[in-house]
Amino acid sequence: MAKRTATADPLYLQVAEGLEKMIGDETLKIGDKLPSVRMLSEEYGISMGTAFQAYYHLEGKGLIESRPKSGYYVRFSLRRLPGLPRVVEPEPEPSEISVHEMIANVFQRFSREDFVNFSVAAPPISLLPAAKLNKSLMHALRASKFHGLQYEDGQGNPDLRRQLALLAFHWGGKYSGKDVVVTAGCMEALVMCLKATTQPGDTVAIEHPTYFGIFQVIESLGLKAVEIAADPLTGIDPRQLETLILKYPIKACVFVTNFSNPLGSCMPDEKKKALVELITRHEIPLIEDDIYGEMYFGRHRPRTCKSFDKEGWVLYCSSLSKSLAPGYRIGWTIPGRFTQRLIQIKMMHTVSGTTLTQQATAHFLSIGRYEYHLKKLRKALHTQCLRYLQGILQYFPADTKVSRPQGGFVLWIQLDRKLNAYRLYQEALKHNVSVAPGQLFSGKGQFANCLRLSYARPWDAEVEEALRMLGALIKKMS
Repeated sequence: MAKRTATADPLYLQVAEGLEKMIGDETLKIGDKLPSVRMLSEEYGISMGTAFQAYYHLEGKGLIESRPKSGYYVRFSLRRLPGLPRVVEPEPEPSEISVHEMIANVFQRFSREDFVNFSVAAPPISLLPAAKLNKSLMHALRASKFHGLQYEDGQGNPDLRRQLALLAFHWGGKYSGKDVVVTAGCMEALVMCLKATTQPGDTVAIEHPTYFGIFQVIESLGLKAVEIAADPLTGIDPRQLETLILKYPIKACVFVTNFSNPLGSCMPDEKKKALVELITRHEIPLIEDDIYGEMYFGRHRPRTCKSFDKEGWVLYCSSLSKSLAPGYRIGWTIPGRFTQRLIQIKMMHTVSGTTLTQQATAHFLSIGRYEYHLKKLRKALHTQCLRYLQGILQYFPADTKVSRPQGGFVLWIQLDRKLNAYRLYQEALKHNVSVAPGQLFSGKGQFANCLRLSYARPWDAEVEEALRMLGALIKKMS
């Protein structure tokens, strides 16, 4: 019988994970029949209901299927997935970033509800705890002496900063509220950190490919970018960064170290440690965007570069926009030695943040609801990731390459060299489907045969039909 401790997963999950491992190892192969529910119950010493739950869980992930009057069979194994996208070297020289018109074209449809929108890397409202957040918002309104009408503390609501500092324990950080500066989302945190560490004309190191919003920020601040090729599994190589540091006058770095957007890569701890040692030795600030760090699929939250930072050269940035409440605009930074500079910039930039949403978020975090919500969100995203991967395998051409994210919201897909992803985007719009073409994620328009596809939307018949249609378009255009 499966043993259980006070902190263990529910029994059905323990059983399901054991079977999932056997499927992944191909001890159970595609087409193999699984034990009947009664046999599973007897083998593990669990109830019939628990055995059914384990099978329902695996069925939801698309790993097994139920056949009428026959039982459960293995349907899919991750070993069937296509190869990884190849690493693409950027053009070597630093350049002024040119933000393409296609960014505006793609994201003018950002909130269209009549589209199957694969271009938005954010959770749909159906995966967010709206009712519980509303209770915290009402609590904040009732508890506020001034009805939420007063200016908030310039550094951020003290209770919220304390709760955000506590979240750092999950990734190995030991901070207090005085170390945190609350911002209007993660993007504002990135902007302020770049303002605190650079001057117009400076060169900033970024990943290749990287989130197009970072290009927009760099362009708006009059900076130049040098791009570093990222591996789809492990991100950038600190040794390559060191080569560039010796060649170019790099004044700051901006990296998404956990579940990067768009590759989904996660830097191993030893690389994070080496990266922090490198930037500390050269006294180059590292702006670490950890907005996806809580959306991990494994047992443990990945560490951050900030957790290895002893001298304050890492400016940590994150947000609740991808995990809890996009509309609340709650972001923050732990900027180390640049804290006072950040506070000054915030005073010039926004004075203070919104009062009620900060108070409501502080209450929500303080009563333990956030971690409960995250467990459900991670489970949903992992399931959706697997289903989307299966859909791509089924409907896209056989030579398709796809990433293997272990967290976050997005898949990076590499297609035939002849395909133009922006043209694919335009054709897909005619079918009310939106994707993010790969050209968005390079300052010089590379990755024309790639696209980023978000699996944030729960799997349903409409999603499957949209993937089937995309696959047909790709085959036609290749």
